[in-house]
Amino acid sequence: MKIDGNAVRPGMVLEHEGGLWTVIKTQAVKPGKGGAYNQVEMKNVQAGTKLNIRFRAAETVERVRLDQKDFQYLYANGDMLAFMDTETYEQIEIPTDFVGERAQFLQDGMQVVLELHEGKPIGISLPEYVTLAVVEADPVVRGQTAASSYKPAKLENGLRTMVPPFVAAGERIVVATEDGSYVRRAE
Repeated sequence: MKIDGNAVRPGMVLEHEGGLWTVIKTQAVKPGKGGAYNQVEMKNVQAGTKLNIRFRAAETVERVRLDQKDFQYLYANGDMLAFMDTETYEQIEIPTDFVGERAQFLQDGMQVVLELHEGKPIGISLPEYVTLAVVEADPVVRGQTAASSYKPAKLENGLRTMVPPFVAAGERIVVATEDGSYVRRAE
């Protein structure tokens, strides 16, 4: 299936130069001069080598069709993560570096979608947003304008992110799993 170069997201599996590549990171870049592009960091599924490449918005990339199955995250065991197939209750273990930086968003019982190619895990899709508690947040500085200022905060999973001035320690917030950015207060 062909997709636009600017539609590439972390967790996708692409066919590039005759190999299967898992997208680790993406960054949309809009330079002042020239066309926009997507800076993509990919890891070769078979060899484990990494590649940084630019995909222009007008380019098309081949996304590999994979079997998608629902799994539930169970626990971390050293540098391995345990998941259970929600249909067959079969458990599999996957290396933590397979999930990458997004592993810090995994929570007990979280539903994820594993992409399998010939029965082997190739990609993983986490929920778009997760709810986390703020462990510590800097106090509000008087005179800061609420519109544009954000302050640093540490979340329960150890992640540091920028939050609006009204967010205090102990509150629960919704965070995007793609980049760890603040979305809104949790209900």
